[in-house]
Amino acid sequence: MSIENMAQKAKELKEKGHANREISQEMHLSQATVEWLLAKQATDNFEEQLPPDVKVGWRTIGVSGSRINSIAEIMADVILEEQEKQGFDLDMVAGLTNNGIPLATIISDLLGIDFGMIRPSREGTETNYASNYAGLKDKHIVLVDDVVSTGSTAKEAINFIKQSNGKPVLTMVLINKKADDKLEDVPLRALIRARPVRN
Repeated sequence: MSIENMAQKAKELKEKGHANREISQEMHLSQATVEWLLAKQATDNFEEQLPPDVKVGWRTIGVSGSRINSIAEIMADVILEEQEKQGFDLDMVAGLTNNGIPLATIISDLLGIDFGMIRPSREGTETNYASNYAGLKDKHIVLVDDVVSTGSTAKEAINFIKQSNGKPVLTMVLINKKADDKLEDVPLRALIRARPVRN
C-alpha cells in the first residue's frame, strides 16, 4: 500500500470517528505513523520525514480458518517452550480484541486451558474483559495478540491483568515491531520480529 493510500485510509477512519490509537490498531501502524499520515493528508506543503515503521498485513492468514489454526498451533508450541524454559504455571490464554481473539481461542483449545477476552481502552472507555469468558483472578495468563507496534495496548492489558489479581506470565504475538523482549517485566515472544533499519 502506498503512502498516499495509507494516508487516505487513515483520513477515512478519522472521519468515521476513530481515535488515532484505534486507527493505528486497525492499520497495524504505530500511532506516530498514523499522526504523520493524518498531518500529511491535512496539508499540501507537508515536509516532515516519515517516522520509522513497518506496515503489517496478515490477510493471507486471516482469510482462512485453517491457516489461523496452523499459526495458533505454532504459537501454542512456542508458549509451551517458554513455559518449560521459564517454569511458569499456565491456567489461561487471554486474547486482545479484535485480532488476538481467533488465535487465543484456538490456543486455549490446543493447550486445554481457560480462554478469556480483554478489550483494550478506546477513546472514552477503560480496559475491561468480557464476563462471558474465564475471569482473570488468581490465573497465570498468556496474553495473545497479532502485532506489537509500540507495546502500549499490550502494556495496558498486562497492567489490567495485574489489577484484576491475575498473573501475566507471557505475551505471545504473531509480529513484534519493537526491539524489546519484555513488556512491563513480562516476557514477549513473537513468531516474527520486524524492525525498520536506518543509517
